[in-house]
Amino acid sequence: MSNASRVAVLLMAYGTPRTREEIEPYYTDIRRGRPPTPEALADLTARYDALGGTSPLAARTEAQRDALQRALDAVQPGRFEVSLGLKHAEPKIEAAVDAIAAAGFGHIVGLVLAPHYSAYSVGQYLDRARAAAEPHGVPVSGVESWATEPAFVDFVARDLAAKLAALPENTKVFFTAHSLPQRIIDAGDPYPQELRSTAEAVAAAAGLGDWSNWAIAWQSAGRTPEPWLGPDILQVIDDLAAAQTDEQHDGQSGVLVSAVGFVADHLEVLYDLDIEAAHRAESHGIAFARTACVNDDPTVMAALARRVIEAV
Repeated sequence: MSNASRVAVLLMAYGTPRTREEIEPYYTDIRRGRPPTPEALADLTARYDALGGTSPLAARTEAQRDALQRALDAVQPGRFEVSLGLKHAEPKIEAAVDAIAAAGFGHIVGLVLAPHYSAYSVGQYLDRARAAAEPHGVPVSGVESWATEPAFVDFVARDLAAKLAALPENTKVFFTAHSLPQRIIDAGDPYPQELRSTAEAVAAAAGLGDWSNWAIAWQSAGRTPEPWLGPDILQVIDDLAAAQTDEQHDGQSGVLVSAVGFVADHLEVLYDLDIEAAHRAESHGIAFARTACVNDDPTVMAALARRVIEAV
């Protein structure tokens, strides 16, 4: 089978530095070519140091690519070839598209490793892929959202129920995703509704009941002067502790974070939640846990493979 009759799958993700030496150019790319200040670079480096020097995201993303390839081959052997295209690390989205076109593929399906559509995130990935493919005359289809994909919802709900069972009875669940600048939401972006749809589906599947048992929070906001979408998970933990002090609640309380906006273990999960948020909860005497990330779970990857096939 020639590549002209096959389908290239461009699996897109944020990217991460693989070595300590790559941290500064990575951060510079995030800042649109503006090098970080020494203080900002030192802060980011310290966060990676807390994880052992670098993030496991690169390996996780490659494992997701391989799992998606296996899932596609299991359904339609030989028809699809999965390549990675990254936003802030190599191989960049544009380089991946150029390689796909050079190999003679006649069609690309873009899939972003983020379940919730936003013009600022998933939309940008797909726009970059289409802009790179246009000079080659290669059409690009896209999977825009998989916020309520049943396999994804079931994965989170099962782990959530197991983690909740090990926490104090008075535990609140918070569903989180990466914050975005408030101006994007004010312009009508569907991102908050996308997160809410996941939260409602998981809450129903896990039997959480009404709103009093769970809520939505945001995390990992950028360090810019403009306002970002909130409330932030750290502030939520502080507020929860203050409210329980006012109510003189008997017994330990708990916080369970379900970071459904992230589908792989990386800095925003392993540091912002497992270290920073966990420490904040501990400082208030609140039990803390979070649900697992999808990573390369074969059931979820098989579901994403079906969505790729439907997008052709």
